[in-house]
Amino acid sequence: MPTTKTTGKKKRFRNLPLTLIALPGIIYLVINNYIPMFGVFLAFKDYSLVKGIFGSDWSGFANFEFLFRTKDAWIMTRNTILYNLGFIIIGTVCAIAVAIMMCELGKKVRVKFFQAFLLLPNLLSWVVIGFIVYAFLNADTGFVNNSILRTLGIDPVSWYSTTGPWPAIIIIVYLWKNIGYQSIVYMAAISGIDKSIYEAAAIDGATKMQQIFRITLPMLKSTVVTLTLMSIGRIFYSDFGLFYQVPQNSGALFNVTQTIDTYVYRGLMELNDVGMSAAAGLYQSLVGFILVLAANFIVRKVDADNALF
Repeated sequence: MPTTKTTGKKKRFRNLPLTLIALPGIIYLVINNYIPMFGVFLAFKDYSLVKGIFGSDWSGFANFEFLFRTKDAWIMTRNTILYNLGFIIIGTVCAIAVAIMMCELGKKVRVKFFQAFLLLPNLLSWVVIGFIVYAFLNADTGFVNNSILRTLGIDPVSWYSTTGPWPAIIIIVYLWKNIGYQSIVYMAAISGIDKSIYEAAAIDGATKMQQIFRITLPMLKSTVVTLTLMSIGRIFYSDFGLFYQVPQNSGALFNVTQTIDTYVYRGLMELNDVGMSAAAGLYQSLVGFILVLAANFIVRKVDADNALF
């Protein structure tokens, strides 16, 4: 009879290959997510490069007080939340629509069209996309001003100093880059639905639209809820490249493109204010954590089976 100690050793050795496979991801998670948490106390210090991290004077909540006394706190919070809400709602609807259309096109057409047209933008960096957008919106040589507005008899627009169109521009560029990648999950979920359900519905006389609304969408409910909860967890985080590279860091657009991530970057690189940047980052993390708990609490009350925890 093997002893309990021997059995425990066998289990550890049996799980060793899986542990080694997961080790690079675990190391990355520790380095990228956990070690930086050590710097949280910088939000409560008047950081001095001469005195160093540990020698700098404690300032209490002075960094937070200065942050929230300026209009920047309201602007970056408003922009971060509203843009992410738009990305979640519009992005989810568009990703599901694209996934349904791709599944209806057939395998050959789906492979050629999907890989070439939908996935390619996701492989481009925001720097490249920023220059592509600039080629469209440049006031002097841009495609929109010279080929579209001039043909319609409309005066050219100075896009990088006009705030009005930029919320729509940001959302359109985000969707163009990410919609193909986001739809992959929904395509996989749709592919997993039992085809006999659709066959039975077709025999009963259900149209294609009725099959989508009565079968496909209800079957995607758990996937939508899970992905939405994960997105809400990052609702206080913005895609830095999108809000920095695409508007070309134009100061005239800060009112509609300033988010918490760009604020922290500018606080570090331009103002060299480490304490306020750390305060903004801590504020971002705490509110994001609270939003995840609140969203999961609501889902658990409405439909406990789809809650994350």
